[in-house]
Amino acid sequence: MRTCSTTLRGIAAAAAIAALPVAAATPAYAHDEGKVHATVSPSSAAPGAQVEVSVTGCDGTTGSAGSGAFTGDAKLTGRDGDKFSLNGSATVRNGISGTFDVTVICDGHPHQGAGTVQVIQHHSEPVSPVRAGGGGTAQLAVEPAQEAGPGTRHAVIGLVLAGVAAVAVAFRSVRRRRSE
Repeated sequence: MRTCSTTLRGIAAAAAIAALPVAAATPAYAHDEGKVHATVSPSSAAPGAQVEVSVTGCDGTTGSAGSGAFTGDAKLTGRDGDKFSLNGSATVRNGISGTFDVTVICDGHPHQGAGTVQVIQHHSEPVSPVRAGGGGTAQLAVEPAQEAGPGTRHAVIGLVLAGVAAVAVAFRSVRRRRSE
């Protein structure tokens, strides 16, 4: 009889343990039905940018939205979120890029994956000069600098002209002295 009693107790304990995970998962499943949606505007933002978060499907007038992309949680406020949206703002963290999930906490429960935000790195330095102003000098900045200044040919021509000028000055000086 003791064996039958111990067996019945073991079966009852196993049934209770098997029922616990189902009972624990049921309330969480009731809040994760997908009725809570978060919209981030703009959906693609640069690090350091301010984004607006709008959440629908929450009962109540307050909540928060968090993401690995935000510097802190966005505090959500508004009228009844089940019929209207709850709104807040957040700042995108620096030094990140990619797509991040947004988790909304309202009604006392977290709603993971309620929305997404995409962080895009923008180049802060121009990759080529701007083609504006300067009469096209920006193109010269891109091309490698060539040797500037006179070459050998120019130097010889300059020396010949200087010699001709010296002879002309000397000849004129001699003519003036004769006429005096």
